[in-house]
Amino acid sequence: YGYDEIARIVERSEENCRQLYVRARRHVDEGRPRFEADRKHRDELVERFFAAAERGALAALEEMLADGVVVYGDGGGKAPSWQPVYGPERVAKLIAGTLRQAMELGASLRAIHLNGQPGVMFLDAEGRVGAVMSVDVADGLVQAIRGVTNPDKLAHLGPVADVRQVLREARER
Repeated sequence: YGYDEIARIVERSEENCRQLYVRARRHVDEGRPRFEADRKHRDELVERFFAAAERGALAALEEMLADGVVVYGDGGGKAPSWQPVYGPERVAKLIAGTLRQAMELGASLRAIHLNGQPGVMFLDAEGRVGAVMSVDVADGLVQAIRGVTNPDKLAHLGPVADVRQVLREARER
């Protein structure tokens, strides 16, 4: 496709499409790995990240986040989730708040690997899976966090908690 055709398809200007191509080509030519190669370093960063989140240490969290960090949520319409959240300050607040709420509801965290990436599993008081988060790390910083609360995508991990019910019961207390 020519830039004019691409511009029409993606509803951008032709110049913008050219610039996106130049940036993408430069990134590919740099040959940087998409994810951190050293698993031990990556896992240690993620462990420190969730420990800081549990403490509510926003400044420490922000230091571990890339400028372009994003959080994605997947509830599949069956469980609570969030729209993408961008930027270190907003992501740090979201993750710290999410962990604070989970702990208040009696949840515990278990370190796991999902799709080859480090992360955590949220377990309710009965040990049922309520959610998982995986963390993409590159250049020594957290680049993206992917949260899943969709029960259909959690079932292979064990018994699944009804997160909506847990939240309803907490509001009634």
